[in-house]
Amino acid sequence: MTASVHDGNLLAPPLAEDMIHLDPAFGTRFMLFIDTEEEFDWNAPFSRADHAVSAIDGMARGQAFFAAAGVKPVYVTDYPVVESDAAAAMMGEWASDGAADIGAHLHPWVNPPHVEDVNAANSYVGFLPEAVERAKLEALCRRLEERFGVRPTAYRAGRYGVGPNSARLLEEAGFRLDSSVRSRFDYSAQHGPDFRGLPQNPYWAGPARTLVELPLSTAFVGMMRGGGERFYRAAQSMGPIAGALSRARMLSRVPLTPEGVPAHEAIAAIDALIEERARVLNFSFHSPTLEPGHTPYVRTETDRSAFFAWWDAILTHLARRGVRAASLGELLAAIPARRKACQAA
Repeated sequence: MTASVHDGNLLAPPLAEDMIHLDPAFGTRFMLFIDTEEEFDWNAPFSRADHAVSAIDGMARGQAFFAAAGVKPVYVTDYPVVESDAAAAMMGEWASDGAADIGAHLHPWVNPPHVEDVNAANSYVGFLPEAVERAKLEALCRRLEERFGVRPTAYRAGRYGVGPNSARLLEEAGFRLDSSVRSRFDYSAQHGPDFRGLPQNPYWAGPARTLVELPLSTAFVGMMRGGGERFYRAAQSMGPIAGALSRARMLSRVPLTPEGVPAHEAIAAIDALIEERARVLNFSFHSPTLEPGHTPYVRTETDRSAFFAWWDAILTHLARRGVRAASLGELLAAIPARRKACQAA
């Protein structure tokens, strides 16, 4: 094997040999990761104090819906939620019953130790000093283990905020899977990561290549989608042209989420990803969306009914396309033994 100095950094494109070839019997499947977090004002500055954990009834309703549909969500869970006795007890029952998996989700501004200034730049944990990122990650893992009896093995950084040290720190902490890479998005103008050009399919990450990266799924749709990411980037640089192309349904970027994405666009994205041979369609949303009034996407009971109608339409289409739900365990079982990491020359 050719020697390489690639350190498995989540901000760098993986090597060709890092791509994971899932067991053919796994087929094309879908998964649901729920960013399980406190409620706060999305339009206000970040705060360590101005938040609550009150969307528990909404979470219970959502879990009942997904369990009835045969979907086993991965609740990547942050510090304020795991600190809530009611939320932790409810989620612990789901995990014990085998109806859900519990992972880790790190919002640095509400996750101890509280040593950094609270501001937009520091909301991306992967861009904090390495020692601070490590300490916050360990505090979260320890609290999750205290609540649920096991250390988490799945992770998503809040705001998708992984940085240059994150893969190595996740490996050291014992994580098996990360799902922070939001392929085809760029947050660098907001002090965050740039994920442009990264894959849609899972790959090995981290220095030892023991960490599976499962990117969030995003498709290009429309008559001009064959131009792919390069064409989309070019259109974005042309100001109003990008919006005109989207409105004309010529070229749009569509993530797999019910938050701000109409069902017909998500269905088009599903079809496009299947055509791209994406093996795992990775859906996500934020847990406060399950209770009206906490996010811009569900303000009223009517909005919540529309949220579940969205899922009815998506699940029907997935079934029509032969795409079944996969649990975290099923995905990991379909991954062959990792390759040995190349040694630096």
